[in-house]
Amino acid sequence: MRTQDAIYPSLRDRVVFVTGGGMGIGESIVEHFCAQSAKVAFVDIADEPSRALAARISATGRPAPLFIQCDLRDIAALQAAIERTRRELGPIRVLVNNAANDDRHKVENVTVDYWDDRMAVNLRHQFFAAQAVIPQMKAAGGGSIVNFGSVSWINGEGGYPAYTAAKAAVHGLTRGLARDFGPDQIRVNTVVPGWVMTERQVRLWLDEAGERQIAENQCLKEKLYPPDIARMVLFLAADDSRMCTAQNFVVDAGWS
Repeated sequence: MRTQDAIYPSLRDRVVFVTGGGMGIGESIVEHFCAQSAKVAFVDIADEPSRALAARISATGRPAPLFIQCDLRDIAALQAAIERTRRELGPIRVLVNNAANDDRHKVENVTVDYWDDRMAVNLRHQFFAAQAVIPQMKAAGGGSIVNFGSVSWINGEGGYPAYTAAKAAVHGLTRGLARDFGPDQIRVNTVVPGWVMTERQVRLWLDEAGERQIAENQCLKEKLYPPDIARMVLFLAADDSRMCTAQNFVVDAGWS
């Protein structure tokens, strides 16, 4: 964490559950919450980088986050991970539904099985994770759910229709859950990242044409990086945002 980053006292010892926390944006989210002295658990399908992340955080002298390997397409395993977190760390007060996969695909190649898999990877687990943490948040007197959307559908991008359909649905999910759980002081918001320079994005898609797109479309000409998204998530998890719910928080350097 940079020295000029905000410190949120309300996040100290708060139990946080992050999906897809082993790499990319999720990795930065886990690091930032640990730096706030939160009690962090995260799930990811990737075992080796996730364990390396936990060890790296532990080496700084901070408590290591609890890593639970999980394929989020297995809802029973996700529910079990959430229950394990409650038993080992306490009631979850912050849920970050970060996990997703934006693999490109052509319309003519999409099968029913592939479509259903994309919904399971990008949408379905967000609902069931929220469903599982709601009783814990109610018992704790409130909480914050941060779902992850995408500017891809807002910008009308092509090349991955199952992904953009799933991400558009996240916004509706956020609005509905915020209405249902507001009386219990549970806030639900969507973080909407732009093109974030994770290792995967740079390796697969950042070429000369992509550099031109950034220069032409972003109001701010610097590249977006995972910490830029993590810092917005911290704000939405903390009590500083206590009256923010049912909203989209776009972090895209002004592209959309």
